Amino acid sequence: MNLLFIGTWEIIVIVLAILLLFGGKKIPELMHGIGKGVKSFKDGMNGVENADRDHRGANGVEPSDKADPSDASDKKA
Repeated sequence: MNLLFIGTWEIIVIVLAILLLFGGKKIPELMHGIGKGVKSFKDGMNGVENADRDHRGANGVEPSDKADPSDASDKKA
C-alpha cells in the first residue's frame, strides 16, 4: 500500500474541506497571500545569489558556470 499517493478522490475531499473551513470568499485572499510569500522568497533567493556573485567578484574570484573541478585542471594544461 502506497501511503504517499494522493488520488483524485482524496484531492476532491481536501478541496471540499478547505471550502467548508474558509468559505469561497476567503480562498482568493489566502491564495494572494501565498503568492506574495512565494514571490518574496524567490526575490530573497535571487538577492542572496547576486550578493554571493558580487562578493566573489570583489575578491578576485572568477564566477564560472561550470561546477566541475576537472575543468580547472584542463585550463592549466
